[in-house]
Order: sequence, then C-alpha cells, then structure tokens
Amino acid sequence: MKQALIQNKAYSNWLKELKQKVRLVQIKAAVKVNSELLRFYWELGRDIVDKQKNTKWGDGFLKQLSQDLSSTFPDMKGFSKRNLELIRKWYRFWSDNTLIAKQLATQTESVHIIPIFQIPWWHNVVIITKIQNSDKAFFYVNKTIQNNWSRSVLTHHIENDLFKREGKAVTNFESTLPAPQSDLAREILKDPYNFDFLILTEKHNEKELENALINHVTKFLLELGVGFSYIGRQYKLEINGDEFFIDLLFYHVKLHCHVVVELKSVKFKPEFAGKLNFYVSAVDGILKSEQDNPTVGILICKSKNNTVVEYTLKDVHKPIGVSEYIITKNLPNEFKSSLPSIEDIEAELTGMEE
Repeated sequence: MKQALIQNKAYSNWLKELKQKVRLVQIKAAVKVNSELLRFYWELGRDIVDKQKNTKWGDGFLKQLSQDLSSTFPDMKGFSKRNLELIRKWYRFWSDNTLIAKQLATQTESVHIIPIFQIPWWHNVVIITKIQNSDKAFFYVNKTIQNNWSRSVLTHHIENDLFKREGKAVTNFESTLPAPQSDLAREILKDPYNFDFLILTEKHNEKELENALINHVTKFLLELGVGFSYIGRQYKLEINGDEFFIDLLFYHVKLHCHVVVELKSVKFKPEFAGKLNFYVSAVDGILKSEQDNPTVGILICKSKNNTVVEYTLKDVHKPIGVSEYIITKNLPNEFKSSLPSIEDIEAELTGMEE
C-alpha cells in the first residue's frame, strides 16, 4: 500500500501541493494562527473527502498521509491519523450548512469573520463530537465567541443542554423593559436551572438550598451564566426602620442592573411574585444608581404551572422571570444534606481561632 501510493503520480503531485500549503500556513500563522489554520483544515477536509470519493487509494490512505505530513512537519501536532479523521468529520459536518457555505463563498480573504474559524480547533472538535444538529452546533459556536468560553465551560453547557434551556423562563420582560434590554434579560434566564452539583434530600427547604448554592457559588455562577457578579446572600434592606432580607443579590455586568434571586423549594404560588416585586422595587429605590438599568427579579422554584405564572405576571409592573430548578441526584429523604451550612462553617472557624 505504502509503495503504491508513493509511486502514484497523482498522489505525489497532490502531496507536493499540500506541503506547499502547509508552509504558507506556517508563515501566515504568526499573524492569524487560528483562522488560517482552520481555513487550511477546511480545505484539507474537503480534499480528503474528494480524494477518498474519486480515487482508488484504498483504506490506508489517511495513515500514509499522516506519516508523510508528520515526517515533513514534525513540529506540527495536527497530522495524526486521528486528527485527520476529525478534520474530515468536521468538514462533513459543516459542508451542508448553507450559511457557512455562503460565508465561505463571499469572504475568501476575511476568514476570521466566519464563526467556525473564530473558535479554537479543539472547541470545534467538542461541538461536532457531542452534537448532531448543525443549527444547535451553531448556537454553541456563537455562544463561545460571545462569552469567550474555555473548552471545559463549553463542554459543561453542552452536557447540560443550554440550547434547550436558555430564554425559556416565563417572564414579563417584554412589557416591563425596553426592547434591547428585554431581549438580553430573557437570554440570561434558563428554565430549568440544573443544580445537579448539589447534594440535597428530596425534601430540602429554602435554607438548605440557599446554603448549598453559596457553598458551591463558583458552580452556581457557571450555571447562572456569564455576567453575574455575586453581591451577597440574605442581603439586608432597611426601609424606615423595618428590615427585609433578599435570598441572593447579584449585579449583571452586561445588563448593567441588579438582579434579585429568590429561591423556593416548593411549587410556584402567585404570592411569591408579590414578594419578589416588592424586593425589586426596594432595590430600585435604595441601591440603583442613575447609571443602572431597572432591577430584574428571578424566582427559581421547584416546579411551576406556566399558565398560572403568566396570569400572575400579567399585571406585575416590575421585570420578573420565573424558572424551575432540577436536581436529579437527590439523597434519600432519611439523610440530611451532607453540606455544612454557612453558620456551621463560621462556628468551626471561630472554634479554631479560640
């Protein structure tokens, strides 16, 4: 097989052209490493598909190609047989996508504006190996670009099916916020929120849920999404001598507003929205500056009836969204949550200091 391919004139000529392309890519890579490399991968994937379809080079073609390219370019790590197979798979995945085809046809020089060329190669690999639908894949490509996701964060969101959950909460944003902010506010909400990183019993209460989320605040922020900055839990508002406590308070750097989060370990009830509406109004009156946009409220419940939520929010004049949360790995009810509370941790630290 090896000798036959080496002596094949068509293969030798194509290999010579391919090596010249690699050298050109190496030069351009100093300026546009990722986009130029991925453009080359795209052309390589197209050529591999074409050669395997229209020649009789046999099943050992990719192995031989890998050996030839790796020996000529030993410092380049992308010519293993496995990576050549991924390049072929990547090309096949996107080649039928009409948007990508149109962009490639009209933007031959400005490859850096084509979305799949803007994210690193191994981000691309994660997407095409975990997703079958190109429209869904495109969602994750654009989210990676917008939020500068690492590969691990991208993997997390794919495995937790962000595509199906983002923007699905029931809200009144359209009637309570101006169009640009209402659209962005809707995008930051998910339904349901996935709290599988928590260890709780099925019959946990709000305090257990709140403590657990704050003990895992990094994972909680990851689940909330990009832009949330944590301010505090049981945040105290003092109003003319009366004290009120917000479960969780955040500031969203893209929305430029405070976000009040209330947690309920039971099914949604209309009165929950009234309390949250009061908290949102209070934050607007006490904490909101002239530069801030209107405060947004998020109510996260164990379950909800969407129709009941819609009727409840219909005449509420503050922007509120209602979502569910899921925990699929609950402990048996006879076990208490294994997570220590904030109070337990503080008590233990106090004891150590003494």
